[in-house]
Amino acid sequence: MKVIICGAGQVGYGIAERLAAERNDVSVIDTSPDLIRNVRDTLDVRGFVGHGAHPSIMAEAGAQEADMIIAVTLYDEINMVACQVAHSLFNVPTKIARIRAQSYLQSRYMDLFSRDHLPIDVIISPELEVGEMVLRRIALPGATDVVSFADGQVAMVAIECLEECPVINTPLAQLTELFPDLPSTVVGVSRNGSLFIPRSADQLMAGDLAYVVTTREQVRRTLGLFGHEETEATRIVIAGGGNIGLYVARAMERKQSSARIKLIESDRTRAVSVADQLHRTVVLHGSALEQKLLLEADIAHADLMVALTNDDQVNILSSVIAKRLGCKSNLVLINNPTYHEFANTLGIDAHVNPRAVTISRVLQHVRRGRIRGVHNIQRGAAEIIEAEALETSPLVGPPLGEQGLPDGMRVGAVYREGKVIKPSGSLRIKPKDRVVIFAMESAVRQVEQLFRVSLEFF
Repeated sequence: MKVIICGAGQVGYGIAERLAAERNDVSVIDTSPDLIRNVRDTLDVRGFVGHGAHPSIMAEAGAQEADMIIAVTLYDEINMVACQVAHSLFNVPTKIARIRAQSYLQSRYMDLFSRDHLPIDVIISPELEVGEMVLRRIALPGATDVVSFADGQVAMVAIECLEECPVINTPLAQLTELFPDLPSTVVGVSRNGSLFIPRSADQLMAGDLAYVVTTREQVRRTLGLFGHEETEATRIVIAGGGNIGLYVARAMERKQSSARIKLIESDRTRAVSVADQLHRTVVLHGSALEQKLLLEADIAHADLMVALTNDDQVNILSSVIAKRLGCKSNLVLINNPTYHEFANTLGIDAHVNPRAVTISRVLQHVRRGRIRGVHNIQRGAAEIIEAEALETSPLVGPPLGEQGLPDGMRVGAVYREGKVIKPSGSLRIKPKDRVVIFAMESAVRQVEQLFRVSLEFF
């Protein structure tokens, strides 16, 4: 696939890195010579210095033959114009744009992005995506990652196995026998930095991170089975009143939850603006690194510190200070992937990676076949994929146990006519089933092939 990416910042670089690793033909455009030099030096892509929406630059990058344009510059208007130029002058089939300003995304204005106006096929709003992920993490304490599939009926949760975890040192097959009514499947395990798909005879060990697919109704029971009985936070301090922080606070107010929220914002003008938009949230002006201000926010009695500023170091340090002052747990926004590896050693309980969230949304549209959802795991080491089975799919018909599926993939759940089915060797996939699969990087292409539209389909 030939892809043009406008914008070589953290998000653009991350998308280019992932697509180039899969041997796509990638061209990156940015006005910064330094960013383009970095892209050329570190990735197998072509780089072009120039304005992403200018036809001449787009033509130089090969827009005439492009299958897709992904516009993720820092400016919404450039992203929108780039998609318009790609459509009107070069007839690029798929156009994806990052739109950050919430005023563009109001439902009454969404007709703006129709084919007759601004022809954008997919709108990505990282702030909304990350905000929703933060809300899911707040609602499900104990899970280090939470993603929903199949219209919200299926969930993938990443759960840390603690020393007191009741399911460790027990073969997975035995867990199925002990809890036959629990529709949960362990599809992946991360152990000592290595990610693998467990077999039925394998056992979970203390320190493992287990990736479990289950139904929405059974998420809390599954967490409890793994020893996580944490109650939902009711006293929350949010650091950062940007788009994400405001979205989270506003959503929690809208839920009319019993949570008492305090928000810290360093910019006075922004703090006043945020305070005007919120009704039950206490907004404090100052730095989240100031112990005096944290104590004023009653951090010592808080259940959760959620650090959502634009500065990774402020997020990490403020969360560490918060726990030292008595806060029970923290959830941190971390953009820089180099910080992820040692976040836990600093006392970070859970973190959200905005770049990974955006890349997952893009991959959903890059993947061939009837792919409905994709979530990136551990910087591309694996993916959770939701795909729709067609009549011509090789998965349809024979029982799963007789399919000889690749070692690098595991079926986690099947969604059929509004019901979630736990996979077994005797289960037969039917057309229109939505299948949630955990796939190692090496098996992603094979998963795509299982769900590709055959010519016979037409």
